[in-house]
Amino acid sequence: MGLISFLGFTLLVAGYAWWKTRGTDEKSADGYYLGGRSLGALTIAGSLLLTNLSAEQIVGLNGQAFSEGILVMAWETLAAIAMVITAVYFLPKYMHKGITTIPEFIEERFDENTKAILSVLFLIAFSIVLLPTILYSGSLAFSTMFDLPTLLGMSEGAVIWLCVWTIGVIGIIYAIFGGLKAVAVSDLVNAVGLLIGGLLIPYFGLKMIGDGSVGAGLNELWTENQDKFDVTGDVTSSIPVGTIFTGMMIAQMYYWGTNQAILQRVFGAKSLKEGQKGMMLAAFVKFLIPVIVVLPGIIAWHLFEGDLSSADKAYPELVKEVLPPALVGFFAAVLFGAVLSSFNSLLNSSATLFGFDLYKKFFNRDASEHNAVKAGKLFGVVVAIIAMIIAPFIANAPAGLFDYIQQALGSLSVPILAVVLVGIVTKKVPAIGAKIVLIAGVIMYVCTIFMRPSYQATALAEADANGITDAAQLAIIKAEAFPHFLHIMGILFVVNVIIMLIVGAIKPKTDIYVPKQTEAIDTTPWKYAYIVGALIVLLVLSTYLIF
Repeated sequence: MGLISFLGFTLLVAGYAWWKTRGTDEKSADGYYLGGRSLGALTIAGSLLLTNLSAEQIVGLNGQAFSEGILVMAWETLAAIAMVITAVYFLPKYMHKGITTIPEFIEERFDENTKAILSVLFLIAFSIVLLPTILYSGSLAFSTMFDLPTLLGMSEGAVIWLCVWTIGVIGIIYAIFGGLKAVAVSDLVNAVGLLIGGLLIPYFGLKMIGDGSVGAGLNELWTENQDKFDVTGDVTSSIPVGTIFTGMMIAQMYYWGTNQAILQRVFGAKSLKEGQKGMMLAAFVKFLIPVIVVLPGIIAWHLFEGDLSSADKAYPELVKEVLPPALVGFFAAVLFGAVLSSFNSLLNSSATLFGFDLYKKFFNRDASEHNAVKAGKLFGVVVAIIAMIIAPFIANAPAGLFDYIQQALGSLSVPILAVVLVGIVTKKVPAIGAKIVLIAGVIMYVCTIFMRPSYQATALAEADANGITDAAQLAIIKAEAFPHFLHIMGILFVVNVIIMLIVGAIKPKTDIYVPKQTEAIDTTPWKYAYIVGALIVLLVLSTYLIF
């Protein structure tokens, strides 16, 4: 029954995506990369949510919630604020220019070589960090939910390898040969399924805790696990409360305001108004997402009494425990769709970045649009294979899946956001300033990663010499020995912006940048954007007052 519902839903989504995209010209750049600039608000919202909300998010954040509680919801709720800022400030700036990629904007503002550096950084982030984590987390979920090692008579490691390559190959076929519109349309269907399926897990989990009553289950969860419902993380947590005001918002603004994989969905909008509405709708749903990506982790903590071999297994073990067998196939299909969606979205964006931004500059300046699209597709296959090779090794990440993603992305998000923001706000900062920051910014962040262990070791050795043996006290000493990686991101962002402004003051750009105006789409903003955005921000802030 489970297998039938899994195959049925998966084939339904694939068939619907084919039917909806059969009239789109996939050989043109606009058709393949931007879905012919024909996407409406609902499709954009669904695609944004599913590009973001995949197995690495669901498995990783629930794993952190299992360990630390509700404080990790900051990754989701504060994202809604970043999405509002993107919708009302960044989108009009981007879409007035009719751009296809963020590096294209950087080329227009700075120069061709700056664009190339930025494209390469995006591709590194996609192939080494994001794509492998998506494949690994999806594989971990399927392996645990269906107990595949026992079913197939293989070791857990071998099953992860098998799942990674199976998902990867299917993803390649979907993304490389379908284009953005196929990805976006299938995202919309899968987003609805994921929201329904995602809500079923806490529903059945709370019923199990409350002996058939959701209300009783919620009450018991709340009263028995008060420490898990504190949003103010202390210095030893993954999100100390102070980081919300420093690097947390930097990470969010990078992801929602400058990340090509996310913004490509909005650049495919039929108008600025539709793009803004789509992002606002996604922001509102994002505010509600902790019910799917945080609450189940706390339910798992309660049901399994905190006893699991790995925190990242909390969600798949909970699904296996609470979901009725008839629904397991449907949920597996939805999760499979979510994994494919994020994987496909990043592959499509990788193909776009290479074909649109790098191929014509470094490989074939006279390439036709058709040849550039073809080269992008081939490059996408190479990126996918690299990701499939790396993915199984993420099992060795010491601090958990989601923490690994955020720390690794910090090296790229800080300089990229600094360059894009300074590029938008100023007109005289030259290309050399952007190039210095894109290279030096990455190096500075990587240096801090290598510096942290030595500072912590020195602090712990000093504590040992002073006879301090209390585990809680030692954890505080270790945490305070070196700034949290989110604080580092906040500090380096300010440093990077200052570097660019100093370069601009010493050697200002001689030809003043004048933004162009596109005629490809209607760029009239949505008149309710500020009102709706303000309401969403108030909703987010209210959650911190409640908890």
